[in-house]
Amino acid sequence: MSNEQLYNYILGIADNNLILGQRLGELCGHGPNLETDIALTNIALDLFGQTRSYYQYAATLSENHKTEDDVAFLRTEREYKNALLVEQPNTHFGYVIARQFLFDVFHYLFVEQLQQSKDETLSAIAKKAIKEVSYHKRFSGDWVKRLGDGTSESHKKIQEAVHDLWPYTQELFEITKTDTLAIDEGVGVNLSELKSKYQEEVAEVFKEATLTIPENPFFQKGGKQGIHSEHMGYLLADLQYMQRTYPNMNW
Repeated sequence: MSNEQLYNYILGIADNNLILGQRLGELCGHGPNLETDIALTNIALDLFGQTRSYYQYAATLSENHKTEDDVAFLRTEREYKNALLVEQPNTHFGYVIARQFLFDVFHYLFVEQLQQSKDETLSAIAKKAIKEVSYHKRFSGDWVKRLGDGTSESHKKIQEAVHDLWPYTQELFEITKTDTLAIDEGVGVNLSELKSKYQEEVAEVFKEATLTIPENPFFQKGGKQGIHSEHMGYLLADLQYMQRTYPNMNW
């Protein structure tokens, strides 16, 4: 792979973490209780930490001497390659948990395989991240069960969230041209090989949570090509404000 191709492949991984971390960061101080509030904030920090490692590596591959901050904050909306799922808003706590779980199961399977990458840096990032991602999946899975098999109201809310968010899940397994190049080089993860395991794990948790998987055969996609939902622009306005307002600011 060329440096540019590898750069784009890394963005396809890291942007999911950045955008989901930003969404969780919006919840700081707004969790249903103190323990959950802190847990969600810590998950956001984990995701940002992983993102920083990816962006630091990506910056070394750029031709324009970019820094990790340039990669994170100075791209336009169409230049972000995250899946649509992670940019969906924090409608209510059920949405937060459903979104987190649907991503966490995928993220764990992905990072587990990325450890085998022939790219030593990507492999090292994955090996460092796997324990954090494992905790994320356990945390969100436990909450799915608590809400789904809890009160009638909590069941209604989490099922509503699953119904609305499920159509975004199949994009996680969409293979782009950059993905294909990375797979052929032994650098990337073959996403199609993760799909059946993903569906099994999700179905197992949903069964215990008394939740049903929507039968809607239509799925949303576009994020990996930079075509995002209406929510993305507002998210980036918050995320990029300081860097855009005070260029080259240093702490």
